Amino acid sequence: MSKHVAVLKGGWSNERPVSLISGAECANALRNAGYEVTEIDVGRDIAEVLRALKPDVAFNALHGPFGESGMIQGVLELLQIPYTHSGVLASALAMDKHQAKIVLKAAGIPVTDHVIVSRAEAARSHVLPPPYVIKPIADGSSFGVFIVKPETSHPPQELLREDWNGGEAVMVERYIPGRELTCAVMGDVALGVTEIVTDLAFYNYEAKYASGGSRHILPAQLQPKIYDKVQKLSLAAHAAIGCRGVTRCDFRYNELAGPDGELVCLEINTQPGMTPTSLAPEQALHAGHSFEELVSWMVEDASCNR
Repeated sequence: MSKHVAVLKGGWSNERPVSLISGAECANALRNAGYEVTEIDVGRDIAEVLRALKPDVAFNALHGPFGESGMIQGVLELLQIPYTHSGVLASALAMDKHQAKIVLKAAGIPVTDHVIVSRAEAARSHVLPPPYVIKPIADGSSFGVFIVKPETSHPPQELLREDWNGGEAVMVERYIPGRELTCAVMGDVALGVTEIVTDLAFYNYEAKYASGGSRHILPAQLQPKIYDKVQKLSLAAHAAIGCRGVTRCDFRYNELAGPDGELVCLEINTQPGMTPTSLAPEQALHAGHSFEELVSWMVEDASCNR
């Protein structure tokens, strides 16, 4: 008898539109793989919905706060429904970029220097010498990210907007010039390394999800020792944070900084996108796993106490 999989999608974060697409893609692939699938657009009554449905597995296709911050994982632990991706602690830790950096740095993984300040302080004057980056501490898909260039006379005033929803505290970190690299981990295996090339200011929401917003070069054209280093650091970050299932680590590589350049880990993503333009499915395919095989592996890997 096939497993009954509840695909959790939607929710109410900034990334709701992406999650709806991710969830639909995963649900279709799971049906094609022979699973019984129920798609759930997640609301705040999700515990009652799941208690009534009694699925064998919850496939977490949510993105952003609640979906990847440890909250939905806690609900699923309480209900004792096996689920995909990382558990409560790893999800919460990875979502908080400040705390994640502390753990990554302690594990010997290079990260960027940063400070945490109020958004009012970040808007008032330069808290770091430009160029630097301002970003919310806990959000995804590059929402609320600003690159402050050297010639900029004052910080972005958008931080003071009434409709700002990136939190009262923000992270300000040193800008690393160079190439955008990313590497997914599937279980205990690092997949290929992709270089992301975009004509936009940086790999922002539009570059991630709009058709033609970016080009993915897989495998990335790097020196073998750098390619290998990205894979090793991705595995190390996955282990240091305590992740499970599929994750994706993002890096910047400045090949002009010294003999081997400067490679830094920007963040680890415990709920990588699963849309047609997403990086993790592309890397899995490059490693010989079709999209159906990838999502099936994730369902079979699901558990509680992750």
